[in-house]
Amino acid sequence: METKKYTTVAIILHWLIAVLILGQIAGGLYMSSLPGGSPEKFDLFQLHKSFGLSILFLSLLRLAWRLLHRPPPLPETMKGSEKVAARLSHIGFYGLMIGVPLIGWALASASPFAASVPTYIFGVVPWPHLPFFEGIEDRAALAQRIAEIHKFFALSILALLVLHVGAALKHHFSDKDDVLSRMLPMLKSNAGRN
Repeated sequence: METKKYTTVAIILHWLIAVLILGQIAGGLYMSSLPGGSPEKFDLFQLHKSFGLSILFLSLLRLAWRLLHRPPPLPETMKGSEKVAARLSHIGFYGLMIGVPLIGWALASASPFAASVPTYIFGVVPWPHLPFFEGIEDRAALAQRIAEIHKFFALSILALLVLHVGAALKHHFSDKDDVLSRMLPMLKSNAGRN
């Protein structure tokens, strides 16, 4: 028999990752507005890298959990096109939740300051830089290009999140199904109500 709800672990990971991603986007935009060389900007970049790596680890854990624990089936009343869109959005989320931190890691590694500014996760655990950028002459230009890609995909997560929230609200208020209540257990299910 298929379950109608997500597991507690899946729910916790979903909301924890969502909050961290929103914080990272807000923090990234704020950091970008600060003048270069300020101590506050340096400290925020170190935190940004730490939270980014945390999102990477949690997203890999969430993906493994999802592969080992079947999610609840989509409502039978959903149109085929909506089911395809839901599946594609989940694939997109996983790709971005894993890809954006990896691009951030590449950015930190390609930076001209990589050799002199080591990365420590939350100031404690040393984290290595990727070795692919050794010998590149214009690391500043490369880092700038990677930063643009990182920002584009981070904002893509935000756009996908808006669509995701909109779809969940549509399911709850218009379709009156249990899609939203599966991920918000304290919300009363609409399933079966007209």
